[in-house]
Amino acid sequence: MGFSDIGCYGSEIATPNLDALAAGGLRFTQFYNTARCCPTRASLLTGLYPHQTSIGHMVDSKKGGPGYQNDLNKHCVTIAQALRPAGYRTYAVGKWHVTPRATDPQNPAKHNWPLQRGFDRFYGTIHGAGSFFDPNTLTRDNQFISPHADPEYRTAEYYYTDAISDHAVRFIREHARQSADQPFFLYVAFTAAHWPMHAKEKDIAKYKGRYDAGYEPIRAARWAKAKQLGLVDPKWALTPASGAWTDVKDKAFEARCMEVYAAMVDCMDQGIGRIVAELKARGQFENTLICYLQDNGGCAEGMGRGAQRPATPRAAQPTLPPLAKDYLQPDMIPKQTRDGYPMRQGYGVLPGGADTYHGYGREWANVSNTPFREYKHWVHEGGISTPLVAHWPKGIPAHGELRSQPGHLIDLMATAVDLAGAKYPADLNGEQITAMQGVSLRAAFEGRPLPRTEPIFFEHEGNRAARDGKWKLVAKGPAGKWELYDLAADRTETRDLAATEPAKLKELIAKWEAWARRAHAIPWPHTPQYGEAPTDAPAKKGKKKQ
Repeated sequence: MGFSDIGCYGSEIATPNLDALAAGGLRFTQFYNTARCCPTRASLLTGLYPHQTSIGHMVDSKKGGPGYQNDLNKHCVTIAQALRPAGYRTYAVGKWHVTPRATDPQNPAKHNWPLQRGFDRFYGTIHGAGSFFDPNTLTRDNQFISPHADPEYRTAEYYYTDAISDHAVRFIREHARQSADQPFFLYVAFTAAHWPMHAKEKDIAKYKGRYDAGYEPIRAARWAKAKQLGLVDPKWALTPASGAWTDVKDKAFEARCMEVYAAMVDCMDQGIGRIVAELKARGQFENTLICYLQDNGGCAEGMGRGAQRPATPRAAQPTLPPLAKDYLQPDMIPKQTRDGYPMRQGYGVLPGGADTYHGYGREWANVSNTPFREYKHWVHEGGISTPLVAHWPKGIPAHGELRSQPGHLIDLMATAVDLAGAKYPADLNGEQITAMQGVSLRAAFEGRPLPRTEPIFFEHEGNRAARDGKWKLVAKGPAGKWELYDLAADRTETRDLAATEPAKLKELIAKWEAWARRAHAIPWPHTPQYGEAPTDAPAKKGKKKQ
């Protein structure tokens, strides 16, 4: 999801529950993720830069040195592992994706599954992406389960976003019944709005026709709203648009993609509303810190949109044998639906249903990232900027205010340890634990500057950056030249100052290189060199983009 995809950050998508949390708490305007799902989750959970956890890239295979082993190492702890000794019960729901996908579903390696990483309960997917109607690697605690043969969760229509929300509510309710004398930590990792564009028809119907006018008016409206909300400086230049609606070959298809995307975000917000309602019902809402953020910017990947796949219409009747209810879905892209419809992809196949599998495309990702440059994968502002909504009535006195201090995922562990009165361990099970890299957000909650003593750093696929006060050093791809921006004057990164500020450029390059060596971010092991948005060209086995 992009910086502007929720209502309180400029969107037209209905997110009343997140908007209410923002109105009752704080919105951070310069908070950062790592530009990709696996590294972000590793960083968020551990308070380290992703390379320090060994997940500098994805979790499909090992890729070189200690920063790219692509499985959480023994020198990090999760927030759950840090808070448990302080008396916390710990729960996780949704996407895990910090350990390799099981190659043997009958005997999977579970050393880095949630229960082995400090969580008392878990419901969700070990892998990162998959059908919302039939997710693969769906797990309860330590066992794979089928969503269609689950005696503990029965619904008329299984939809993963709802299942995540419902299990978050369940864990809060059961905690109140079984462990009311203990505080709790709950990690809710929605997969919306990651591809595939899957949503329930009743949610899609809310947005019918909303995007028929195309990219430009939506982007302009978001830019105007962001300025009105005070999230951006009107002096900044709006970055160039990625594409023009007049050039679109199939406008019905493109509009439908964004209708489904909006429906996915809307459904997630509905689930957040149910979680908030449960906290209120249990008397926990006033004294629970709720943080909402996103794992990367809008996604320009062309998943399922290639012309090489024929735009096959849906058959009138199922053409394949139905799958058994207890069948464990092995595929990120299922070959068929449970009731026997073959999977359809290709430009022109209207997305939304269980028999389709698409991304929403580069141009809508450009809208999502309004007003910034680039996308998921890259570390220009469009790839790494996330909303952060923080709500805590008993701990945050301000309501509806903005915070402009730059912050990063690494700060969430430090915040949790600080507020919980926990002690971050120096070692665990005989292994030395890497020191926390972030700072507690408590100061920002109270309206004070954050006590950060060094820049915030980034590296993903050779895309690299450092944020130091108002200055940002950034480069695109392993061969890309260093650029330098004054983000106070130009956060949309339209005026490169590398030639006019050589001393600052040299200083930040030296700091980035020292960090990269210390944090195992170099040498780069990646073979892809992403100069443009990744395409959806058929991937070799084991090399699918995630």
